[in-house]
Amino acid sequence: MKLHNTFSNSIEEFTPINGNKVSMYVCGPTVYDYPHLGHARCYITWDMLYRYLKFLGYDVTYCRNITDVDDKILKKAKEENTTAEVISRRYYEIFSESMKKLNVLKPDIEPFATKTIGEMISIIKDLIKNDYAYEADGDVYFRVKKFKDYGMLSKQPIEDLVAGARVEASSIKEDVLDFALWKKDEEFGYPSPWGKGRPGWHIECSAMSRKHLGKTIDIHAGGADLIFPHHENEIAQSECANGCKFVNYWLHNGFVTINKEKMSKSLKNFVSIDALLNNYDANTIRLFILTNHYRMPVEFSDVALDGAKSGWKRIQTAVNEVVRFVDSKELPDVSASDEINSFKEAMDNDLNTSKALAVIFDSATKANKSVAEKDIDSAKKYAAILLKLTDVMGFNIEKEKMSEQELQNRLQKIVNEMEFLTEEDKKLTGYDLMNKIIEYRNNARKEKNWAIADKVRNLLDSISIVIKDTKDSTIWEEK
Repeated sequence: MKLHNTFSNSIEEFTPINGNKVSMYVCGPTVYDYPHLGHARCYITWDMLYRYLKFLGYDVTYCRNITDVDDKILKKAKEENTTAEVISRRYYEIFSESMKKLNVLKPDIEPFATKTIGEMISIIKDLIKNDYAYEADGDVYFRVKKFKDYGMLSKQPIEDLVAGARVEASSIKEDVLDFALWKKDEEFGYPSPWGKGRPGWHIECSAMSRKHLGKTIDIHAGGADLIFPHHENEIAQSECANGCKFVNYWLHNGFVTINKEKMSKSLKNFVSIDALLNNYDANTIRLFILTNHYRMPVEFSDVALDGAKSGWKRIQTAVNEVVRFVDSKELPDVSASDEINSFKEAMDNDLNTSKALAVIFDSATKANKSVAEKDIDSAKKYAAILLKLTDVMGFNIEKEKMSEQELQNRLQKIVNEMEFLTEEDKKLTGYDLMNKIIEYRNNARKEKNWAIADKVRNLLDSISIVIKDTKDSTIWEEK
């Protein structure tokens, strides 16, 4: 498997530090507002990597942090006359629900910045001890020029950074490039050796990744907007504190753009995930994102999403048709098939999801052909391939609702065995007849007539319909 390493700006063979185990850290959200399509692009991308690594057999530990202490959170809390905790908890829950709706797997570890303050202070103390950081009136800053490799990730020479730096007349920093590790804050701060304050944004990820994954990790990923200064600063402070390499593979996804501009809250041009889900299902959004290579920008438009919607419908229909045709028969092992090999070849080439999707579309075409030709062996093969590959890519294949005619055909096989049905009842069709049967069964249960209730359950089971009794109702579904 080969991945594009931002640090070397080249595609490299992926070799984990510790055999089959993979440590993976992704910068999570700052929870102060609604998540948008840009977040969807980022977290679907790394969800795809997480799923694929596990598909390859790696033992992955995926850590994605939550930034719940930040100037933006405090600003929102003041605007709403509430606390930072209330704001961060509210938007964390919204974010979590949005990820669930998008079928993004929860990471193995999801640390909160406010729960890692002690570890941040420990790293800062080490940096001060090693003369890489200094305290100034309650603030603590990192000495950028003391780290000789600063700028290597973003490919920005120190000279250019100095020339572009904004000089603050009242700055207490030794150098304009120095960045904050700790910020004095008497009102909302945490106790520290330098007085009450809050951590700088960059130190948060260094502390959380070290605590949960170790001093050197395999993969660190995030949006391209984090390369500088966030990831550049993470490298500097982590390597100076730990005395070793921080990350082996740096991966970054491209922006989502609207009218060629990056989608962001600051530009007020973002589309929230919830708003998007009002018009498009999660599979459509995932297909829209994965159709494009993860490192390339994605231009948001209704036309592109409508195209993804049509594409997903094509896949979903093919899966439903071929699964119905094989009728739950045992599916073959397709792990060595040409299609799976082609899928892996695409994904092993720096997660080429566009080519991987082409394998799925081609398999959908062949599945449709096998159904049309009544070729059961071929149908079973492509049913297995489609179910496997759509699962690896994180699509959620929903069981198609049984058609009215299909339900009627099944019920006709057992209706004469239901002596409690009247002749008028038997004239009902499809869903109306099914509702009547459920009504009789519910009445039988209320009257503790378990013989009738069990008979209905068993007869429906014989035509592959399952009854489920809940606290408030009775539901049925196809096996």
